[in-house]
Amino acid sequence: MSEQQRAPRTGWTFLTHHARVLVMISRDTEVRLRDLAAGCGVTERAVQAIVNDLEGAGYLTRSRRGRRNHYEVARHAFFRHPAEARYEIADFLDLFAGLPPPPRDPSPP
Repeated sequence: MSEQQRAPRTGWTFLTHHARVLVMISRDTEVRLRDLAAGCGVTERAVQAIVNDLEGAGYLTRSRRGRRNHYEVARHAFFRHPAEARYEIADFLDLFAGLPPPPRDPSPP
């Protein structure tokens, strides 16, 4: 086996840019596109396309507040891939965004 064959592959990560953008927005619902781009290591144009994708798929909504966008994440939306489609994104966001889990409604007796 050559050295090149044994070298680990680089350039990929477990989380997609879409996941990173959603996590960053869940941390700061008034984050700027510029800051999202810097945090994800992509261009502002790429982040704009990702935000449009996420909004179009129902994972977030955005509204204007003065000169800034305000985002609301649909925490009870489900993952898109069939392997995870029965799971809500809320637990994922809690894990990766470092947010405390929201209070759960008590179950009826």
